[in-house]
Amino acid sequence: MNPYLKHINKIEFIVTYACTGRCKHCSEGDHTSCGERIDPQIAANAVRKIAAEYDIQTVMTFGGEPLLYTDAVYAIMKTATELNIPKRQVITNGYFSKNADKIHEVAERLASCGVNDLLLSVDAFHQETIPLDVVKIFAAEAKACGIPIRFQPAWLVSATDENPYNKKTREILNSFADMNITANEGNIIFPEGNALKYLAEYFTGELPENPYVEDTSDVRCVSFEPNGNVLGGNVYEQDIMEILEKYNP
Repeated sequence: MNPYLKHINKIEFIVTYACTGRCKHCSEGDHTSCGERIDPQIAANAVRKIAAEYDIQTVMTFGGEPLLYTDAVYAIMKTATELNIPKRQVITNGYFSKNADKIHEVAERLASCGVNDLLLSVDAFHQETIPLDVVKIFAAEAKACGIPIRFQPAWLVSATDENPYNKKTREILNSFADMNITANEGNIIFPEGNALKYLAEYFTGELPENPYVEDTSDVRCVSFEPNGNVLGGNVYEQDIMEILEKYNP
């Protein structure tokens, strides 16, 4: 086993960089690379191969907006369920369609393929461009299907700071009170992409750490990009186990 990868316990897929939101806090900027998406079958096969060698505890899909390409999410989560991987997460802004029937269908499919941790990105930044009423329909459908839901808000400066964005986020979260959905600690926005462009005035003093950067000599998460890039290789060009074997930070 590659000594740099011996502690791997998570697999994550950026399904696509395409997104239904245009959030001013987004670390990806203006989402100019939106044409690519992860291949469902290649992704599912990668999960099987990695899980055969490592004690994988979590499989996650996110984006962009992953539910724009539900075939990939379904394939990945169905495979994770078949392999009894304990945590099967989807991070979504909840806005992939305005059609009520389509929203219902997606919620049912997510439940049937084993999603057991739905993180809903709801906050002042997402709701500047994403209609809250549609997100509430999706949240209600997901709950009705038995999918555990948590809010994943983005906080500016800190979760307790009293800036206008955080105040608006609290108002939005409170509007879900009748649905009894809990909020996790969320993310502290870090200065990258749109956040650096639009929110620079808030980044003074000690800057928050980028939560997505890990120790390259002790990798815990295998992260796939929509174009197949992963750990210095590309899963469309090489077998994933060959990529892991050859990985060197």
